[in-house]
Amino acid sequence: MPLPTTGRCYDIAAAALRPAMAALTKRDWRGAENLPREGGFIAVTNHLSYFDPVAVGLFIHDQGRAARFLAKASLFGIPLVGRFLRSAGQIPVHREKRTAGDALEEACLAIDRGECVVVYPEGTITRDPQLWPMVGKTGAVRIALRTGCEIVPIAQWGAHEVLMPYAKFPRLLPRKTMRMLAGPALDLSAYRGLRPTPAVLKKATGELMETLTRLVATLRSELPPAVRFDPGKMDLPTIGNPYKKRAKQS
Repeated sequence: MPLPTTGRCYDIAAAALRPAMAALTKRDWRGAENLPREGGFIAVTNHLSYFDPVAVGLFIHDQGRAARFLAKASLFGIPLVGRFLRSAGQIPVHREKRTAGDALEEACLAIDRGECVVVYPEGTITRDPQLWPMVGKTGAVRIALRTGCEIVPIAQWGAHEVLMPYAKFPRLLPRKTMRMLAGPALDLSAYRGLRPTPAVLKKATGELMETLTRLVATLRSELPPAVRFDPGKMDLPTIGNPYKKRAKQS
């Protein structure tokens, strides 16, 4: 299996994290055969914790591919951290700014170079009280329709047991199991060639999130909620537990 095309910082991180993860966590990794061995593609995954990029990145790395994450631009402004991220080939996203589109452009260029770009379609750690995938954003579908690449869904479960959402300190013992399940590439044939209107992008993204949620349900051996959580329809508190929410008053 060919080694990923990487930068020095990526290689340093992978060399340090692989033995640490092997010592501190257990693995239940399935569906790796669904990750393309060559060529550019998008990997989409649910977002549980600040710890899960480590698990997802190593899952992809161990299949001979280098993971390029779309990451918050604010991280790139932190001394040393930003330099490390840039050297490792990660892609900054400027949220709520006109320059947010630049991230999609960089992601498309990475795909054209034959790389694996990891996208969290929810855009942030899930705010669903039971940690199910939320309503998704259209970025992954936009990139796929623009470049013609595949979208491979990767469900993951377990990272939140190491580091709960928004928690400051990890719980490493007893060892937690990092569960990964990669499914077949999403079938976007019905949308390719169509004008990427908001309606088209929304519908395709809905199918993506449905597929990803089914994979998460398989890992959890549970049924997902009938209605997907939509943070845009909730009154989110800025202080306290982010999982205690009140519906907006009509």
